Amino acid sequence: MAESNEAQPRTRLLRRFAYITIVIFIIIYAAVSNVLINKRMLKEVSENVPNDYLRSSSDSLRGLVSADDKTASPDDENELVLADDKTASPDGENELVSAVDKTASPDEENKLVSADDKTASPDGENNNDSSDKKLNILLFYADDWRFDSLGYLNPEVHTPVLDKLTTEGMVFTENAVTTSICWISRACLATGQHYARHQTIGIDDPVPFHKHWNDTLFAKLKDNGYVTGMVGKWQPGFATDDMFSHYSQYYGYHYEEDDVERKDHITDQNERDALDFLQNRRGNAGEPFALFVNFFAPHHHDWTEEQYYPQKSTEHLYNDKNITFGPTCTEEAWEKMPPFFDEENDARIRWRDRFDEPSKAQRMIKNYFRLISGVDMTCGKILEELEKQNLTDDTLIIFTTDNGYYLGEHGLADKWYAHQESIKVPLIIKDPRMNKDLIGTRNDKFTLSIDLAPTMLQAAGIDIPDRMQGTDMSQLYQFKDSGANANEAWRRSFYYEYPGISGHTGHIPVQALVQKDFKYIYWPGEDFEELFHLPTDHYEERDLARNGTMNETIAVILEDLRDTFKKAREAAF
Repeated sequence: MAESNEAQPRTRLLRRFAYITIVIFIIIYAAVSNVLINKRMLKEVSENVPNDYLRSSSDSLRGLVSADDKTASPDDENELVLADDKTASPDGENELVSAVDKTASPDEENKLVSADDKTASPDGENNNDSSDKKLNILLFYADDWRFDSLGYLNPEVHTPVLDKLTTEGMVFTENAVTTSICWISRACLATGQHYARHQTIGIDDPVPFHKHWNDTLFAKLKDNGYVTGMVGKWQPGFATDDMFSHYSQYYGYHYEEDDVERKDHITDQNERDALDFLQNRRGNAGEPFALFVNFFAPHHHDWTEEQYYPQKSTEHLYNDKNITFGPTCTEEAWEKMPPFFDEENDARIRWRDRFDEPSKAQRMIKNYFRLISGVDMTCGKILEELEKQNLTDDTLIIFTTDNGYYLGEHGLADKWYAHQESIKVPLIIKDPRMNKDLIGTRNDKFTLSIDLAPTMLQAAGIDIPDRMQGTDMSQLYQFKDSGANANEAWRRSFYYEYPGISGHTGHIPVQALVQKDFKYIYWPGEDFEELFHLPTDHYEERDLARNGTMNETIAVILEDLRDTFKKAREAAF
């Protein structure tokens, strides 16, 4: 016992020494790691910025990144996909960000291919002889549905019809809206214009863009001999008899209040009315038609507890799944939001309504996906009718949505703000004129909601009004060689804006310049900037404008981006 008692102080001393040694080692390791991480972040940014930025910031970069730092070992590689990584598998397509063409000068950035470039060589001929016809038009236009809520990008979502459509047409993986809110985005569709030009911010009449109704997509089609039909959600204002040949407008619910047995879902109404148009109202065989199927789903039912009420036909789906939420669906991500975001922000309030508790979040997202699957089923029924009437080969078919949607990312729900989840939306185009070599492929150019109207008008052989700011997207797929020219000259950045809702303090106006490499976000009411390097920060978690370790480099890049942003904002008017 005596020996044991004498050994105890020595043992305690050795333990203390060991603890102190471990603590010192951890401190040294953390310090060294922090230096390496910051150097790696700086290297990633410097190696991925366009030549325009490198030319203007080469001196700053030389001072911050030594020549020795340019030869990174595999262990130093960031685990995220870099912009110039061309080896991504199709399964990773939803997060793939391709490189910006780094040979362009700033003056070329928004240069577009003219109609005269559409003289294809023999090996670039289109798929069939329908290029000279006035194509019928079928637009599937859903609500609150972001780019990756489809089975071909997210295997957890059941959308077999739309997945098949991707193999018959082209998928645009970088498609975005220029304003992410229902009625403004729908005005962008109608006018082919940014909000800054059409100025339609309210949901009720009078509607500013109606002053120029004759220059809208819908008026141009109707005035040029198209039988036009619109079923479902129409915003802003109300559709009138002179706007469409046939229309049936309704939205705001999944089941009407008096449908206590839930027999007639709004998506069923969309299907019934669309089929009625195709079977009974589309005019004579020689008349072209344009049908706009404006789904309300998967938009939530406002001011209800459950928010999402799917059809009975889809209630069995997803029962055996535990849906995966994104990596930024965390409190930590919410705390990284700008300091003026508080618990009274409307996107945060809606997050609490849907996603603040795990079992509630699973119930909500499953019902949301069930609504999506219901829309997919209805698209299938309408496409079957098109095929039954032998109209498929004469019809331009487009699927897209009015805005993206937060599903808990950044601690938010709904849309509005400038993150990828909010602004990127699906776009699938099946066009009889599509070059056969491009069918089933993906295009990663920036296509926008304001491009839809010019694309449909061009398919109809109608001149595009000067007031429209979008561009005909068929340049990207109609002919093989002119498609290559269009890809080369297509826009490499775009301007995003959300003006807020007048009198609603829970909605914060925001503007952004989006490129393949950098996204510059400006909050005009707060005079606050954010900057994200998308190739190495897919989820927009590291705001470089607030990262003190990179100020010397970012200051140069920010100055250039501010100038480009201001020019893009002015051009939107």
